[in-house]
Amino acid sequence: MPEFTHLDATGNPTMVDVGNKPITRRKALAQAVVQLPEVILAHLTEGEIKVPKGAVFQTAILAGIQAAKKTGDLIPLCHPLGLDNCQVKISLDAQKRVLIECEATFTGKTGVEMEALTGASIAALTIYDMCKAFSPEIVIQEIRLLEKTGGKKDFKRV
Repeated sequence: MPEFTHLDATGNPTMVDVGNKPITRRKALAQAVVQLPEVILAHLTEGEIKVPKGAVFQTAILAGIQAAKKTGDLIPLCHPLGLDNCQVKISLDAQKRVLIECEATFTGKTGVEMEALTGASIAALTIYDMCKAFSPEIVIQEIRLLEKTGGKKDFKRV
């Protein structure tokens, strides 16, 4: 049975010791889904929403990348990582939901799932922040890991 990795033998929080793990190329892809009400979607022009604060999706991309780089400062037991790369992509699906994908890569001894999830989360929150004046009906529907590679166990959501 799996054990919580961030608890020591006495049940206290602890950072995972990755000192003896091999260095490998790690990659993680996370997704956030945001449902925007029609009053906001009406402002969508050529794949972007522009509000007085600026271009919503472009700002969210920058916020997502910045957040992924700061994950170790935000989540107490996360290792601080110097990411090799981070990409945030924003698109609309057939239901006009905003799909945010954040892919983080790192060559090292620990995975980058938290960085990808943090990047997708903060990009979604940035969209909320920039559009909330139009409507409080924005819904961040889900944030989830889609895949990870390079560690002990690879994962791909089917």
